[in-house]
Amino acid sequence: MEIEAIRRYCLEFPHTTENVQWGCDLCFKVDGKLFLVAPLEPAPVRLSFKCSAGKFAELCERPGVRPAPYMARAQWVSLERLNALPDAELRELIAEAYQLVFERLPKKRQQELQGGTKPAAQKEGPISTIRKDSPIGKTKQANLTGKSRAKKAGQRG
Repeated sequence: MEIEAIRRYCLEFPHTTENVQWGCDLCFKVDGKLFLVAPLEPAPVRLSFKCSAGKFAELCERPGVRPAPYMARAQWVSLERLNALPDAELRELIAEAYQLVFERLPKKRQQELQGGTKPAAQKEGPISTIRKDSPIGKTKQANLTGKSRAKKAGQRG
């Protein structure tokens, strides 16, 4: 599988963005979180991506696959050649990388990206969204009332 085919495949996933970072690395992200990196210039590795802990151990035993520099502790692997894995398997691993990263996003953010709720920028401010009869709302209301009393007492004195 060539870089351009990998690029097109990655961009098919919802909310995926691409950018070039660190000088010459093509990075694919979901909501700002990396799931795949491909150097655009000659390098010891041709492709790096996130994988599950079980797949990490299994893949690292195969020729042409090794733990990704700097990212192995987070279960990232690197391919020394783009053809180190069959195309179909590589597609599955890339899809898994995307899914693993997406699932690590906060649940609320996942729902926003999937269209379940309004984006955070359109929501009301934090004070107005907390119900006054909830324990947090009562505490906030007491704190606000206490601050108001202290401010008024300072103005009177």
